[in-house]
Amino acid sequence: MDTNYTDSKRIQYQDKDFNCTLAFALHLIGDKYKSLILFHLKDGPQRSGVLQKSITDISNRMFTYSIRALEKDKLVKRTIFPVTPPKVEYELTEDGKSLIPIILELDKWGQDFAEFHHLYAPAE
Repeated sequence: MDTNYTDSKRIQYQDKDFNCTLAFALHLIGDKYKSLILFHLKDGPQRSGVLQKSITDISNRMFTYSIRALEKDKLVKRTIFPVTPPKVEYELTEDGKSLIPIILELDKWGQDFAEFHHLYAPAE
């Protein structure tokens, strides 16, 4: 089956046009940190600081950019609790939760690829 995706309907989202549904999906979750944030929220809501610390090598600026983009795209929900100091929690929306099986499949593929190509570092 040969499908030409450029002939399909055009997607308009936040002042951008996408001629390909895969390009659109990758726009939503394609960068490294967005996918990792979604992955780390799979088990339930997390406080902002805990979530950021769970992601290796993410700067405060990149975390803020990525979490806001996920929130804007309605994949993550932010809850602010009226306490001092303010408590902020993030959790997946239903749309965000629907991505988890896909992200877990990518994780499994990465494990299998690394195993097959002997890429795991030896235990110290």
